[in-house]
Amino acid sequence: MILKQKPAQLRTYWKNYFFQSLFAGLSVFVLLVVLHMRNIVVVASIGSTAFIIFTMPREITAKAINVIGGHMVGFACGALCALIPNSYYFPPALSYSVAVGLSIFIMVVTDSEHPPAAGTALGVAISGFSWQVFISLVISVVTLSLIHHFFKAHLKDLV
Repeated sequence: MILKQKPAQLRTYWKNYFFQSLFAGLSVFVLLVVLHMRNIVVVASIGSTAFIIFTMPREITAKAINVIGGHMVGFACGALCALIPNSYYFPPALSYSVAVGLSIFIMVVTDSEHPPAAGTALGVAISGFSWQVFISLVISVVTLSLIHHFFKAHLKDLV
């Protein structure tokens, strides 16, 4: 059924599919070039955020409060869990998992759900706290949220 609906939808909204995908890619490219981001897992979560903002602009997870709040929760949980000393009884995988689970719990409790932010928690838990990553993350999520705000009227839900 989906395969029959997509071609018709694609014919009707092909410009949205093309330009929203192009705009998402260009936005991430500019952020990566300008910020010289190096933390691969955090960069991946920004790519996932761009997907949500540009393909599901009317979903609650695309709202600025969710994007910014979710990533800040993810960063804080990852940074806290990076401080957990690893041992035979508490291996690194456990602290990384705690970062993800804790970030999900806090996002749900505070109504700041943004699925890619769990990736931020994981990335920061693995790499540890870094002001460079924090500042790059803040600039990235604020920039993507501003783009979403100013272009939302022109963006269509594609998913």
